[in-house]
Amino acid sequence: MTAPIPRDIPDLPAVPGMPALLPSAVPATAVVAPVRRPLAATYRLLVALTAAAAVSIDLLLGSPARVLSYFSIQSAILLALVSVLSAKRAWSARRPLPAALTGSTLLYVLIAGSVYHLLLADGATPFSMTGGTTAPTGWQSLASHVLHTALPIAAIVDWLFLTSPGRLHLRRAATWLLYPLAYLAFSFTRGELLLPGTPARYLYPFLDVDLHGYKSILGNALLLGLSFYALAVLLVALDHVRPNPLRHRTHHRAKTGFRLQPPVG
Repeated sequence: MTAPIPRDIPDLPAVPGMPALLPSAVPATAVVAPVRRPLAATYRLLVALTAAAAVSIDLLLGSPARVLSYFSIQSAILLALVSVLSAKRAWSARRPLPAALTGSTLLYVLIAGSVYHLLLADGATPFSMTGGTTAPTGWQSLASHVLHTALPIAAIVDWLFLTSPGRLHLRRAATWLLYPLAYLAFSFTRGELLLPGTPARYLYPFLDVDLHGYKSILGNALLLGLSFYALAVLLVALDHVRPNPLRHRTHHRAKTGFRLQPPVG
């Protein structure tokens, strides 16, 4: 038979050096009440409408299949979709979109703008598209300025003044380049499927295999890829050193929104 269990069991001595509770970091979202941000929502909705208007103008003036093949058009469509989702979350006081998505969108819009201004719109470069029949005019020119100048500036303003810093991570920088790499493969495939001599067989001069050959084009793509990666690293670095435009409002909500209420009755 087993011995009976005693009714009174003495307390065991405490083990020295073992804290009862380990300190843990509490995320800000756990202590700060979600707050609607109508200003951010309105701004992002306007950005989305502007991007959609510029894309619509290009679609009405050109071949839809060709227009939708441009990197700048695709990045503008992505910016419009992300801006609408971000506006909805800001209006309904929900958590922001993942930084991996918003950061990549910002990078792609900046790539479209920088490539246009540094290579395509500069008459001194061998890849200029400002002369001849390729130069945009009228409504096309307006849409081009919106796509390559206004939208990148609008995306930077959103990032600097309406988004909390420190959310971008360096490990994402290489992943963000998968889309430009896929676009390079798409450009080569599209060019091979179209007949030689087809207008705009290659949409960008620095990707024109007929003029420069695959060896030169791959060299251009490598240089551009390294530049895009450097831009992504720069965005991540700036995101971790820039001031927080939302800190004052978050601190004020933390002080005023979580006071202990006296018991009722």
